[in-house]
Amino acid sequence: MEPNKKYEALFTPWKIGNVEIKNRIVMCPMGGTSLFGWFELTGCHFDKEAAKLFLERANNNVGLIIPGIAPLRDTFWGKWLWQNEKMFKELKVFMDEIHKTGAKLFIQLTAGMGRSWAITELVAPLHKNRFTRTLIKPILNTNHELASPSPQKSRWAHDIECPEMTKEQIHEIIEAFAKTAKLCKEAGVDGVEVHAVHEGYLLDQFAIEFFNKRTDEYGGSFENRYRFATEVVHAIKEACGKDYPVSLRYSVESKMKGFCEGAMPGEVYTEVGRGMEESEKAAKYLEEAGYDMLNADNGTYDSWYWAHPPMYMPENCNLEDVAHIKKFVNIPVVCAGRMDAEVGAKAVAEGRIDAVGVARQFLADGEWVTKLIEDRVEDIRPCICCHAGCFNFSSSKGHANTQDLSDTMGLARCALNPETMQSKKYYIAPAKKKKKIAVIGGGIGGMEAAILCAKRGHEVTLYEKSDKLGGVFIAASAPSFKEKDRALIAWYIRELSKQPIAVKMNTEVSDIQSLDADEVIVATGASPKRIPVKGAETAVEAIDYLLGNKEVGDRVVVIGGGLTGCEIAYDLYLKGKQPVIVEMQDDLITTKGICLANTSYLRDFFKTNQVPVYLETALSEIGEGAVTLKDKEGKLFAVESDSVILSVGYNPAPLTKKRSHVHVIGDADKVGNLRTVIWGAWDVAMKL
Repeated sequence: MEPNKKYEALFTPWKIGNVEIKNRIVMCPMGGTSLFGWFELTGCHFDKEAAKLFLERANNNVGLIIPGIAPLRDTFWGKWLWQNEKMFKELKVFMDEIHKTGAKLFIQLTAGMGRSWAITELVAPLHKNRFTRTLIKPILNTNHELASPSPQKSRWAHDIECPEMTKEQIHEIIEAFAKTAKLCKEAGVDGVEVHAVHEGYLLDQFAIEFFNKRTDEYGGSFENRYRFATEVVHAIKEACGKDYPVSLRYSVESKMKGFCEGAMPGEVYTEVGRGMEESEKAAKYLEEAGYDMLNADNGTYDSWYWAHPPMYMPENCNLEDVAHIKKFVNIPVVCAGRMDAEVGAKAVAEGRIDAVGVARQFLADGEWVTKLIEDRVEDIRPCICCHAGCFNFSSSKGHANTQDLSDTMGLARCALNPETMQSKKYYIAPAKKKKKIAVIGGGIGGMEAAILCAKRGHEVTLYEKSDKLGGVFIAASAPSFKEKDRALIAWYIRELSKQPIAVKMNTEVSDIQSLDADEVIVATGASPKRIPVKGAETAVEAIDYLLGNKEVGDRVVVIGGGLTGCEIAYDLYLKGKQPVIVEMQDDLITTKGICLANTSYLRDFFKTNQVPVYLETALSEIGEGAVTLKDKEGKLFAVESDSVILSVGYNPAPLTKKRSHVHVIGDADKVGNLRTVIWGAWDVAMKL
């Protein structure tokens, strides 16, 4: 089938050096999708789960695949990649399979993270104590992982100073790039990508004067700061031949206002990182050094939302900058960052970019390119940019990366698609015995459970008390910036209609004994918490605001600075209101598991736009035209308000308790997020 004409330009061939790629869609690298394992105690190995992921995507018409970063030196035990002969033999077998599909694959190799290494709450205290740091060094050399161009604060733990990398370490890394790239070439890999003068990782820290205060040949002048990156490509070309393609992951602009402070889209600011003028020079300089492609976007870990755009960032947010930089080079340039297929195709057709880089959409739906070709766009499960499964590095004031260890060990999973990188745990298999299953609640959890049970062969009836499917997610998807959330609800309703599921709308179940069912799944969600303060009855519940059930005035005090409260405040600001946020914790959005790319955007937005935020502050009373607040010293003060919105959390609201044949899922069991709801639905449905 020929693709729709508006996508036609995406399905034309192009070249990186002498390597021809069949189409203009690049599956961009993501942490956790390394073919050589990721942050695992077993050390580097050929990762069969990642290989399965890529082979499935290759069979679904992606042109170029770039797996996630492969550290040249194991995070644990310190073994170099090039020392693992068995791994490269397995890689060769895999590359033969990839090439049968017509796809090409580049391996991304990283020099390291430096001050951007997401040191966890578990590891940080071990590093800070000299004795324990020495004790764990043979297993995890934190000084090596944190080594930066100059001594400086860690991005994740500001009380940790990263050590300066020695010249010997630099030369060792350059040698490792060459040795590893040669083994990749011998294994049939089509090219390598150097990670990265991008996103504030190690090579980028050397390139950016703000981070690099060295006085030797790797610091100071423009040429010295880019020396590390140029010596890497020289070494690879010498080892592999000048015709072996080497891509560079590249950030056009740093979008930095200062340490841990990024720039908002469209903001007028002073760039302290790499600005456009330097980038124009750097891109050409890196091409002349030998790089054959720029895989480009924007940002550093200080402005992480440019490289990992949450739903608050505009679609195609990096396109204009990347298209501009293409004018200064003769090598192909790929653009990534919430790229829309139609907009990307137009940019390719106009010669503004050479290919479209897409990452997390491949986790949400591995068949999306095939569906695009077949003009089944409505069948594509949309990525909602939540980062809840794929990259939920989280942090708040005074805390390093608070991500759970299980997540640290297993990145690149997907909140919406449990099978992604978890195919041994989550899979659809025919039920051993066909049962009658009743699902109570037509929210996301209920719909997910119903669809999965039906696919397994059960007879399913779904009961929803209202006239709409989507549950609380209807309210969550209401703000203007949640267009992908609204698309997800539409996708679920469409998927539900494809299955032989009896859907009973406007049907409230009060007695599960009345149901003709062998198993009952309760997905009735949660109810808002109330706070016992004077005047609370006059406040607007978060859900009522989001659904438009109640109007609010211009001056709106939002009680609760968690994710929902902050998104409401953001929505209010976009509507021209004057929000004020009140939060009892010492920072906004302190819940772990919410990606720093998402939370730092909101924190930076409120700071940039001078939205009043009262931390370590409690609501004391809601009065006429004002609220009374209490600070951490117990001092009372008033803040003017026309309206108050309560966003102080939820309590599970199950219809009934769990029993042998009654299963409670989602927020009805334990309040969480879309990931816990969907994965929890699978945990139950797979056992029935």
